[in-house]
Amino acid sequence: MNKAYLLVGVIVLSLLTLATINLINNYSTGNELDYYLLKETTQASMMDAVDAAYYTERGVYRIDKEKFVENFILRFAANVDNSREYDIKFYDINEVPPKVTIQVDSMNNSLTPDGKSNINISTKIEGILETNNKNDPILTLKYLKDKD
Repeated sequence: MNKAYLLVGVIVLSLLTLATINLINNYSTGNELDYYLLKETTQASMMDAVDAAYYTERGVYRIDKEKFVENFILRFAANVDNSREYDIKFYDINEVPPKVTIQVDSMNNSLTPDGKSNINISTKIEGILETNNKNDPILTLKYLKDKD
């Protein structure tokens, strides 16, 4: 009888260990996947949102805010994991020079007995699109006038 309880204890302990390892693996893998998904989606969306006419006219990159947000959401939605819920927050979108700050919070859909999500991951990234030492002459003059 003593050996039977010992065997049951070992089995329960091994199941708890496997569950803990699975939880830690989901967190670390989810964090890494969210980061690379956010990074690649931001880069591609910024390049898609570049205003070609503005670049041709002035030689400086400019992105369209609405086009960037639309491209980002479409690309992100096409590549997300269906086992998570995502909350996308755009903190800063500058058109010239092109700069964006985005935060994505993801929650695992596997629920605990009390009904709450057990893994929350928050990933924030800032993306800047640069040219080689070129300034927009109109914006530079405007900045100098506003500074005086």
